[in-house]
Amino acid sequence: MKLVELYREKIFGAISGLDRVRFRGTRRWLASERGLRTFLGQTKLLLKDFGRWAEEKTRQVRASCSRRAEELGVELIYLRSGAVDKEELARRIAVERGVRAGSICMFSVVEPCLAPAVEGSRLTQRLELRMRTRKCVWIYHYWDDPEVGFGHVRLQTWVPFTVNICLNGRHWLEKQVRADGQAYLKDGNCFRWLADVPAAQERLQDQLKTDWPGLLNRLTREACPGLETVLAPLRFPYYWSAEETEWATDVMFRSPMELAGLNRVLMRHALLVSDSPSVLRYLGKGHPTAAGKHTGSLPQEVRTDYRRRTEGVRVKHWINRNSVKMYTKGQSVLRFETTINDTRQFKVFRSPADDPRRPPTWQKLRKGVSDLHRRCQLSEQCNRRYADAVSTAQVVETMQEVVAGACQPVVRRGRRVRGLNPWRADDFRLLVFLAKGEWAVNGFQNRDLRVYLSPGVDKLPPREQRRLSGRVTRQLRMLRSHGLIRKVPRSNRYVLSSRGQKFSAALIAAHSVDVHKLMEISA
Repeated sequence: MKLVELYREKIFGAISGLDRVRFRGTRRWLASERGLRTFLGQTKLLLKDFGRWAEEKTRQVRASCSRRAEELGVELIYLRSGAVDKEELARRIAVERGVRAGSICMFSVVEPCLAPAVEGSRLTQRLELRMRTRKCVWIYHYWDDPEVGFGHVRLQTWVPFTVNICLNGRHWLEKQVRADGQAYLKDGNCFRWLADVPAAQERLQDQLKTDWPGLLNRLTREACPGLETVLAPLRFPYYWSAEETEWATDVMFRSPMELAGLNRVLMRHALLVSDSPSVLRYLGKGHPTAAGKHTGSLPQEVRTDYRRRTEGVRVKHWINRNSVKMYTKGQSVLRFETTINDTRQFKVFRSPADDPRRPPTWQKLRKGVSDLHRRCQLSEQCNRRYADAVSTAQVVETMQEVVAGACQPVVRRGRRVRGLNPWRADDFRLLVFLAKGEWAVNGFQNRDLRVYLSPGVDKLPPREQRRLSGRVTRQLRMLRSHGLIRKVPRSNRYVLSSRGQKFSAALIAAHSVDVHKLMEISA
């Protein structure tokens, strides 16, 4: 990561891994109208008897949860409102009871759910089965598991008995580093210091090798053992999917003061360089074409939000239901975090689900845990792209030291090349182009710069297009002569050098500061 390389004297390490993950367990035969009709046909259950049958199954599930609470020696507390902060309440109970491992408590609360209902149809004058939103009792089981740390199971006690399980990779990591005997400082779900950062990173990678169905089924059984037999003699295994994943990259600074000196500039620069095409690139929406368009389907909206929070400033970018953000944690940690809710935006190389015998191709990424490893890989790439774009914001040299060389003429291969004039409109637009985050990974080509400097160039006559292409070639030669960009071997693409990143970022920041502010800073 370029940010760590640039400021290694201020940073002692960085770790990347799962943060909060919300899993969903579904009995797929019972979770759709079509599947339920098949189930009713197989069990010879009439629609008129479905309500009584479902109520009996609900009583069995709730009784199993009650018995389990007694066995574990925890309270089953009824909550009058679903708006209660259950996690805060569970943590308070854990402190009061001194629970460091094992079950903490269970909550019973009425909340909305998606469930089947039998209703009469005026049109057909018959009973019909419909999946609709209704309310039922949900059981929450909070625990501090010896393996995965603090989390909870949320169980729907009405058919189809959907299960939600929330885990946090950082709480999980705490259990791992404790088992290794490693010293650490942790604030909430954030590590401020680790004695052995590489070992901790290996542990985070080990989490991805987990037998997810085995782990999630175990946690479900511990909350309600009766779920396995409630539909006996039929058995329906749960299909596990990751409804929401947060992948966090934590850059740990040596002290809060070291981060405070950079944080304001980094946040401001994130807003400057993160226009819509850049955000699309961060979240893997393809590379812009010569006409300035992006490959693949475009999202309905791209949003950016700047917000001050208790811990500091947060900058967040959304593409539909997926996002990437940067914010401070624990005073000395800068966190980059990618959240994926809609996996269909991404691709995975696998065989088609309907025929595993066919050769692998690029398919839509599924929510199922079988594609979770690829999902984490994409999230890591997103964090790195965003961090690399933001890392150009701050430089340790003075402005004069940064720009002096590139503003003077140089001789390259016997030819004189003029210096850049940052206050000249054409040169400043060139620097703005270089600082755009969408070129962070694959770089750019002559046509990309040509389209940016001359919108609508593809509609010009061929002769005029060739003239503009030659002009851009000369500009690229000038940038290469000053060491601001470098050519990617065996390609026609260019990427910014470290010097180019500093140069463009520093001048863009200085260009937007008024004279009085500059005088205050210099004083």
